[in-house]
Amino acid sequence: MAATSSTLSFPVINMEKLQTEEKPAAMEVIRDACENWGFFELLNHGISHELMDEVERLTKAHYASCREPKFQEFAARTLEAGEKGADVKDVDWESTFFVRHLPASNIADLPDLDDHYRQVMKQFASEIQKLSEKLLDLLCENLGLEQGYLKQAFAGSNGPTFGTKVSAYPPCPRPDLVDGLRAHTDAGGIILLFQDDQVSGLQLQKDGEWVDVPPVRHAIVVNIGDQLEVITNGRYKSVMHRVLTRPDGNRMSIASFYNPGADAVIFPAPALVAAADEERAGAAYPRFVFEDYMNLYVRHKFEAKEPRFEAMKSAIATA
Repeated sequence: MAATSSTLSFPVINMEKLQTEEKPAAMEVIRDACENWGFFELLNHGISHELMDEVERLTKAHYASCREPKFQEFAARTLEAGEKGADVKDVDWESTFFVRHLPASNIADLPDLDDHYRQVMKQFASEIQKLSEKLLDLLCENLGLEQGYLKQAFAGSNGPTFGTKVSAYPPCPRPDLVDGLRAHTDAGGIILLFQDDQVSGLQLQKDGEWVDVPPVRHAIVVNIGDQLEVITNGRYKSVMHRVLTRPDGNRMSIASFYNPGADAVIFPAPALVAAADEERAGAAYPRFVFEDYMNLYVRHKFEAKEPRFEAMKSAIATA
């Protein structure tokens, strides 16, 4: 599949315009992005540049002081195997750790994080959660759903699941051997990414091409997960995306996942099923418990999403 660096029409939304007479045009960009790209970027989203700069500084320092030696061991083993002819396409060239925020935080239990970094990450997570919930209401407005519908759909009995994957993609001398992160769709709801503005590498698949997600200073990248595709009965799309390796630059990626609760029952919104045109009337997607979908996803993450949806349909049919 060909790669392209064309980013001229990549959807970017200035959230300040949502408070002006330019709101209809901005909402149209969001609609097009969710239906045809699966990704968009937010500017003027309300998270302070000072906080973002501090998160970036501390995250890069933490990798250098705590994670780099272990990664270099992995890198040496992977390169040696690849250069001897082994297939290393089933590994990812990344150093990562995961912070869980909801329903219960684990940040106090993570080793190697100093108190200041913990506090800054908690503050950043709080801001990202507020932005996620604001976005869900914007999407409700865009879809013609009642306000709060998506947040409620994610709630389950204990509220949403919310966590952050903190990743570094260090320089790779053999980008031909291994990807930073293999192509996949995201399983969950809505994903908000604070990405490096100096080191590119994130790409999405659109119309048979790989398209760069442009690094923009202080922007937040948003992408649609599988659950929103189901709830919108296919109107919004989760899309395959990947991270390439590069011979230079250490790419920072802080991806926060606002997902349904484990026991949330996910199904197409009845209003969107009723509004579907006659050719595809009825629900195009199954009804399932989010945790059941995740159990399937972890085994088939780097595969197409459609067989996962079919498997959930089959599981219901035989239940």
